[in-house]
Amino acid sequence: MSEASIAERCSGIKPFYVMEILERAKEMEKSGRDIIHLEIGEPDFDTPECVKKAAHEAMQKGCTHYTHSLGIPELRQAISRHYQNNYSVQVDPDRILVTSGTSPAMLLLFSTLLHPGDGVILPDPHYACYPSFICFAGGRQIKIPTSREDGFQLHPDKVRKHLSRDVKAIFINSPSNPTGNLLSDQVLQELAGLGSWMVSDEIYHGLVYKGRERSILEFTDRAFVLNGFSKLYAMTGWRLGYLIVPEPFVRTMQVLHQNFFISANSVAQWAAVAALEKAGPDVSRMKEVYNQRRKYMLKRLGDMGFSIGAEPTGAFYILADAGFLSGNSYELAFDILEKAGVGVTPGIDFGDCAEGHIRFSYANSLENIEKGMDRLQKYVNLYA
Repeated sequence: MSEASIAERCSGIKPFYVMEILERAKEMEKSGRDIIHLEIGEPDFDTPECVKKAAHEAMQKGCTHYTHSLGIPELRQAISRHYQNNYSVQVDPDRILVTSGTSPAMLLLFSTLLHPGDGVILPDPHYACYPSFICFAGGRQIKIPTSREDGFQLHPDKVRKHLSRDVKAIFINSPSNPTGNLLSDQVLQELAGLGSWMVSDEIYHGLVYKGRERSILEFTDRAFVLNGFSKLYAMTGWRLGYLIVPEPFVRTMQVLHQNFFISANSVAQWAAVAALEKAGPDVSRMKEVYNQRRKYMLKRLGDMGFSIGAEPTGAFYILADAGFLSGNSYELAFDILEKAGVGVTPGIDFGDCAEGHIRFSYANSLENIEKGMDRLQKYVNLYA
C-alpha cells in the first residue's frame, strides 16, 4: 500500500513513545535481559476479589449480552451515587455514557463537540494521546505552557488570551498524567468561570496522597467528565470507562455509540458496580502502598540530581527534569533502557514543556523500584 493511499486524518497522529519504549523493553526481555518497568502507567496490583467475584456471578447469571447503549442502569446509578457521595454533585444517570475505556469516550466527545478547525486548549505537558483525539476529530490543539516550579498549574490568565469563538473547550486533567500534580481549587474555579466548555479527565481521582481532588462539576455544569475503572481499581484490562455528558449532547453521543461500539462489555459493567460499592478497602490498601513508593522514589531521584519542583501528590507518576543528563528525552530514555535496563518515558511524549524531562511510574513493586533506582544511580554516576 502506497503512503499516498492512507487517509490524511491519520497524518497528524504521532507515535505513542511510551509504547515504543515498552515494545523495545519486551524485545530485550525475550533475549534474556532483566528490565525494570517504570515507564508504563498500569497498576501492578491484581483486580480486587470482590470485582472478579461480581464478574463471575454475572457470567453465571447469563449477563453476557448487549446492554443498553448508555450502559446498564445499575452502573449508571452507582456512578451517580459516587459523584454525590464524593463531590456533593447531582448527576442524572441518563447523562452517563458507559464506554469501553476512556479512549472511546474521548473519540465520541470530540467527534460531537468539534467542527473542523475548532480549537481545544490543553496544558503543556499533557497526556500524550489527547492531541491525537482532537486532531482525528478535525480540531486543533492550543497548548498553554506550564512549569514545574508552580506544580504545572494551568493559569487562567494565559488561557483567557487564547479564547475565541472557535475555541470550544478547555481540557484539564487533575491529578495529572504525566506530572502527578493537582490543579488548585482557585485555578479550577477561575477556569470554570471563563465560560468555555470544560473537559475534565478525572481518571486518577481517588489516587491522591495529600489534599483532595475536586471534580469540575463542583464548579460548573458546562463540563464533560471522563472517568473509569482502570487506574483506581486496577482494572486496565477490563476496558471500562464512562463519560458524564451535558444534557444537550447526550442523544447525539448515544447514537454515535450505538453505531460505532453498540455497548460496553456487559460483564465488566457488573464488575464495575462491585468496584464502586465494595472495593473501598482494597483501594485504601493500594493507595497506602502507592504513597510509600512515591515517597521513596522522590527521595532517590532527588538524591541523584533530578529536579522535580512542586511535590507531585496524585496519580502514580513523577515528571523529573533530566537536563543534567541530556536535553533529548527520547534518546535519553532509550539509552537508559539499553544501558541500565530500566524502562522510563521520555518527556517529549507529553509536550514541548516536558522535553528534557523523564516520567517515572511507581506502579511497580517497591522491590523493583529499589532495583530500578539502584541501576539508575549507576547510570547517573557514569554519564552525568
